[in-house]
Amino acid sequence: MSDAVAAAKPLPFLFQFAAGAIAGVSEILCMYPLDVAKTRLMLQVGTGADQYKSIVDVFGRIIKEEGASRLYRGILPPIMVEAPKRAIKFASNDTYGPMYMRLFNQKQLTQSLAIMTGVTAGITEALIVATPELVKIRLQAKENAGRYTGTMDCVRKIYAEEGLKAFANGLEATIWRHALWNGGYFGSIFGIKKLMPKAETKRGELAVNFAAGAIGGTVGTTLNTPPDVVKTRIQNYNSAKGPPPYTTFLAGARTIAREEGVRALYKGYVPKVLRLGPGGGILLVVYDHVTTYMRDHFL
Repeated sequence: MSDAVAAAKPLPFLFQFAAGAIAGVSEILCMYPLDVAKTRLMLQVGTGADQYKSIVDVFGRIIKEEGASRLYRGILPPIMVEAPKRAIKFASNDTYGPMYMRLFNQKQLTQSLAIMTGVTAGITEALIVATPELVKIRLQAKENAGRYTGTMDCVRKIYAEEGLKAFANGLEATIWRHALWNGGYFGSIFGIKKLMPKAETKRGELAVNFAAGAIGGTVGTTLNTPPDVVKTRIQNYNSAKGPPPYTTFLAGARTIAREEGVRALYKGYVPKVLRLGPGGGILLVVYDHVTTYMRDHFL
């Protein structure tokens, strides 16, 4: 958020919610194909000849073998949840910040409180997005390309074959993923803005917000890629096949590191950081502009 916005009276929750929703949908429409590439790379195990070699290889083979529309395969669940997800991210962050300031008797937000606020906002966000994430992963996975005809068909088949409990698979790893990303994102933004010179113009403020958001997104992505890899594999596992090899982040991380090496915990990092680095900048810039517009025209 800009310094001017941060100093102003907090927006009502519904305004925060709407601004976060607009920011989230804007980001996902721009960056979603990178999310598909990330998922395909994270699900790869082994070194067979049919493995994807790079982001370019993922995009090229998907377009050649499945059609360009597959780059947006599974976008409906995240679009449906993106509004509440991003809205909750920013609204929770704006709500928890003042709460922690009162709790710890601080007149201003500090670096540690910014991290704590982001982690709490991430946990709140994870509880909302875990099930839509599972459906999205099933639709994005290469092995499921001909299995599901769409979102509702995917939901029906998961319920019929695996039961209602399957929709909670990966919840614990999702909490790790979102807590680490939000803590790194909002904590970094706070620190970066303190280090950067104060913007004197709207264009300068836009540049500061984008740079802070992009760096924050990169830090968050670096922190949360291991739980994202574990979460993705847990959620793609069909529990009708029998007990999964692991069900929690730490158990999954140990198993993957032992069987595939520590580097495997960063599979899909490049498309993920290419999405969430600039994507973090897009989120912050759009959110800041929308909230500023709301203050100027509705309050």
